[in-house]
Amino acid sequence: MRIRLVAVGRKMPDWVNEGFSEYQKRLSHAFRLELIEVDSPRRSAKAPVRPVVEDEGMRLLQAVPKGSYRIALDEKGRSYTSESLAIQLGQWMRLGSDLALLIGGPDGLSSEVRDAADEHWSLSPLTLAHPLVRIVMAEQLYRAYAILEGLPYHRSGRVA
Repeated sequence: MRIRLVAVGRKMPDWVNEGFSEYQKRLSHAFRLELIEVDSPRRSAKAPVRPVVEDEGMRLLQAVPKGSYRIALDEKGRSYTSESLAIQLGQWMRLGSDLALLIGGPDGLSSEVRDAADEHWSLSPLTLAHPLVRIVMAEQLYRAYAILEGLPYHRSGRVA
């Protein structure tokens, strides 16, 4: 199985790339965690937001490999505890499909992306900087996997 984080934005700070890479390595024996970055269109400070978000949405959807199960990261999506995410990860792994986790830019996701998603996931009720979301996503996927496997990374125990 492959899990692809499909994210708006390139040229992230080194700390973002290093953080993501750390969890990508830790997960390499479980499944393949990949990052697909799409360009955000240039805009002036006075440019309307909606056309930019729609353009980003189009780019996100075009970058999703065919047959992938699409999960939009959306503040109105389903929230998980670490343990419930582990259970959900197990279900996703049994699906047999690759996953595409869709991460919008600073202004969020377009309605087209929300509508095209098979599922919506709220990472937090807090607003997170979109570069930080990459690291948090990768860490939470690793934590969920560690729970499933009974690894000592998560201290609360294993979920069946």
